[in-house]
Formats: sequence, C-alpha cells, structure tokens
Amino acid sequence: MEEWRRRLEEARRIREEHADWSFIQRQPQPLKAALLYYIKTGDLYVASRIAGLTLDEMNKLRIKAGIPNVA
Repeated sequence: MEEWRRRLEEARRIREEHADWSFIQRQPQPLKAALLYYIKTGDLYVASRIAGLTLDEMNKLRIKAGIPNVA
C-alpha cells in the first residue's frame, strides 16, 4: 500500500514539474480545472468530462500544456 502511494505521489510530482503553468493559467474554465484535475490525479477520462472534451481532444490539450502521461 505504501509503495502504491509513493508511486502515485511521484507521478503527480512529475506532472507538476513538467506542466506549462503559464499555458494552464491562460485557459478558460472548465479547461483550466480539467488540466489541474489531471495533474493531481492522472485521470484523463474524468478530466475530459470536466472539460467537456473527447478523450482525444483532452489528450491533445494535455500535450499542449506540457503535462507528461505518467502512470
């Protein structure tokens, strides 16, 4: 359990470090909220629902925001 928690926190740290924060802050709501949710959780599906985008569209936005897909 502790190993799993450590891996999740490490993945979140990597997403936070690589994110283009100025790009994220310039996004309108709900896109900004979706990107922040993705950084925190790594859940692209729920983030896409928050943004009102398809998974493919959300993935493209994630890439533009410089957020790596870390599992």
